[in-house]
Amino acid sequence: MTKTAPADTDLFDPVTIGAWRLANRIVMAPLTRCRVNNDGVPGPLQATYYAQRAGAGLIISEATNISWQGRGYAFTPGIFTGAQVAGWQRVTEAVHEKQGKILCQLWHVGRYSHPSLQPGGVLPVAPSAIAPEGDTFTEQGFRKVPTPRALETEEIPDLVEQYRHAAECARRAGFDGVEIHAANCYLLDQFIRDSTNRRTDRYGGSIENRTRLVLDVVEAVTSVWSDGSRVGIRLAPVTPNTGNTPLDSNVMATYGYLIEKLNPFHPAYLHFIEGATGQSRQVPSGVSLEKLRALFQGPYMANNGYTLEMAKAARRSGTAELICFGRPFLANPDLVERFKKGAALAEAPRETWYGGDERGYTDWPAMTSEA
Repeated sequence: MTKTAPADTDLFDPVTIGAWRLANRIVMAPLTRCRVNNDGVPGPLQATYYAQRAGAGLIISEATNISWQGRGYAFTPGIFTGAQVAGWQRVTEAVHEKQGKILCQLWHVGRYSHPSLQPGGVLPVAPSAIAPEGDTFTEQGFRKVPTPRALETEEIPDLVEQYRHAAECARRAGFDGVEIHAANCYLLDQFIRDSTNRRTDRYGGSIENRTRLVLDVVEAVTSVWSDGSRVGIRLAPVTPNTGNTPLDSNVMATYGYLIEKLNPFHPAYLHFIEGATGQSRQVPSGVSLEKLRALFQGPYMANNGYTLEMAKAARRSGTAELICFGRPFLANPDLVERFKKGAALAEAPRETWYGGDERGYTDWPAMTSEA
């Protein structure tokens, strides 16, 4: 793992991470856009959208459902049916034609769902029957999230199989690899934290038990790709739950244990949300993200509120191998070139972030030579 960088930043230089030779160290973060039909099949619009942004060294797809059960928001894509695989094939081919690299982010929302989004109108599942506060986006608009159903112990191997199957589908769809979404208080994170996991079986209680599912998923997913060199994982140790559910009671011990257990799988990278996702970069007293990431023996991907100057500083200090940018990619499909040339950045209004058509999605112009 790179520990130092030249004084003059290498942010725009090619780099080898895992199994990939990347054109630069800038990563397009996963960005939910809610623009596919409810069959979860990406179409030509998504192929255009991702191809426009192929100048990133690496693209991480929008969070992609591993099953119908895993779905928590309307109009989000899946990667578990033949039609979805074919739809994503059009996307990956379009990105590869532009010499880009793209991963599929594997997603199960757990308790952040609604019966109208679940097969048969059943309750969403979670490690424990603890109700989150807040709403989720359904075909009928925003609906209050109900108290989920706690998974039975015998159901959990099927969850692992959902991840394995989704990873196999992603491989068939032509993705360059996958990212396991174990962040942002979704299903895997719900198992990790003692605030959302009150189980008394082998998947609850001790840190070893609460991290068991994540490690089982990592093992299953890496088996699809032969090793970990095409598999990344995303963690968000201090992103708060919606409402009053607290963080894990011992962030350093819990996530420190998990990160050390990830090392034998040799993941391509560890993707960290530094602070609260899309919000503050501050962390609670007693938590050191620097100490946590130092436990990981592979490349580190930094995310949350980075500017170009912050990214350059991270490379000069050697504190991150890859830097993730999210919202700047919404309105700047050629973000890397704009960064290189010091051009002004456009900003996407919030009303274009989720849902809709090509407006505010694929109609952002590239930088002109005059700019």
